[in-house]
Amino acid sequence: MTDRTHTTMESHPDILEMRERHALAERAVTTQQGQAVEALALVTGLYLAASPWIAGFNGFTTLAVNNLIAGIAYALLLGGFGHAYERTHARAWAAAVIGVWTIIAPWAVAGNVDTTRTVVNNVIVGAIALLLALAAGSAAGDTDRSGRGRRSMGTAR
Repeated sequence: MTDRTHTTMESHPDILEMRERHALAERAVTTQQGQAVEALALVTGLYLAASPWIAGFNGFTTLAVNNLIAGIAYALLLGGFGHAYERTHARAWAAAVIGVWTIIAPWAVAGNVDTTRTVVNNVIVGAIALLLALAAGSAAGDTDRSGRGRRSMGTAR
């Protein structure tokens, strides 16, 4: 007869590594920095979406629609930041692209919409959005590296 060793899924090395990364992500989400970035990113996205009506340039339809779509997309990308902290690295970079787009949008969208009001609004909101996305990407990247980087760099498999 053959002696077979029975192992459970709970002792599988990949499951243990996933649990460790999840625990690291949970600790990162509960930090004040992680919560602040998520809250500020959500407010920034909502302001960007509503900014044409708040700042008073809703007459420029192309830029108003652009800001509405970009703001909603930004809020959706980083609004759920805390719920999937370690998987947000790619979403944070997409949000950074939206921040850069917001800065250049007054000159890039159709129509003559580059007035002082639109430029100042979009440059300030775009810079804030970009900085928050970079902070989110950095925090998510730190969590990712601390979960996998040390082990893969220190030991050969």
